[in-house]
Amino acid sequence: MNWQEVCEHPSLKDLPFKIELDELGKIVMSPVKLYHSALQGEIEFLLRSLLKKGKTLPECAIKTSKGTKVADVAWVSLATWAKIKMEADASIAPEICVEVISTSNSKKEMTEKSQLYFAAGAKEVWLCNENGMMRFFNAEQELTQSLLVPEFPHKVEI
Repeated sequence: MNWQEVCEHPSLKDLPFKIELDELGKIVMSPVKLYHSALQGEIEFLLRSLLKKGKTLPECAIKTSKGTKVADVAWVSLATWAKIKMEADASIAPEICVEVISTSNSKKEMTEKSQLYFAAGAKEVWLCNENGMMRFFNAEQELTQSLLVPEFPHKVEI
């Protein structure tokens, strides 16, 4: 199965789960809790407020070497947006990809997802824990703050 087929499949349209594809085209589902959704919403709002020349994307599907992964929130520049806006899953990762970590996520999983986003073109990957604490990374290292949005808070309040 590819991402376009997943998006158009009638039995998958109203699932209350986050879904992704693995490298074999198999669907991977993970349910989210309300705090997860609230953190996503607040991060998206803050990104939209702080970065005016781009688009914020909740649940952004990104084509990677290991299937389609879905960033909880992403921010994409207008230049990149012009290239990907008609795609089912982004062939170029947005500049900022954010993951809100759930209790079901392992450190290994988040490291792998981050690497996949960087390989697909992301400039920064942000991780938000269940308490709203943010960690910022570029492809080389963890950062003390985002280089693209230095005023983004280290803690998201919900």
